Amino acid sequence: MTSEKVIEIFKETGALLEGHFILTSGYHSPHYFQCAKVLQYPEYNIMFSKAIADYFRNDKIDVVISPAVGGIVLGTEVGRLLNSRTIFAERKNGIMTLRRGFELLKDENVLICEDVVTTGGSVFEIIKLIRKYGSILKGVGFIIDRSNGKVHFNTKQFSLAKFDVVKYSENEIPEYLLNIPVTKPGSRTLI
Repeated sequence: MTSEKVIEIFKETGALLEGHFILTSGYHSPHYFQCAKVLQYPEYNIMFSKAIADYFRNDKIDVVISPAVGGIVLGTEVGRLLNSRTIFAERKNGIMTLRRGFELLKDENVLICEDVVTTGGSVFEIIKLIRKYGSILKGVGFIIDRSNGKVHFNTKQFSLAKFDVVKYSENEIPEYLLNIPVTKPGSRTLI
């Protein structure tokens, strides 16, 4: 599966949005990947999850962990395909944590699954959790690499598509983008 094919699927399903968006990272962008819109179709969820699972198949993954909310659907399917326990981390008082009775065990092989990576903030937070519990990070799998390969997690990592989306900090937003109403579609405020 090529990066171009993945982007084409996002466009066909209306999951690549255009406008003025505030990303979870805080950056502003004229593009937003709404993965939930594409993952609602089982054929694409299975296709994307299979590619990630196949890439990590020989890594003896014990548990797949995803950040809530975006990575949960993908991570659950990847875990099913790898026959691995599947959990998610979520923020409590702004801090990524394990809740709902989820746990990571010492020396378990862990794969992180995420939908979109821009700065990698949520993934880096989960890496800290994995280390805190004494588990072993085996890799990070995700659908869209918005950093176009610039974010590195110092482990095996795999993305289905690299996409260098323009993003601006709060004080660098161009005039044309300032004239478009702002949307903040990310899930961070839900948690």
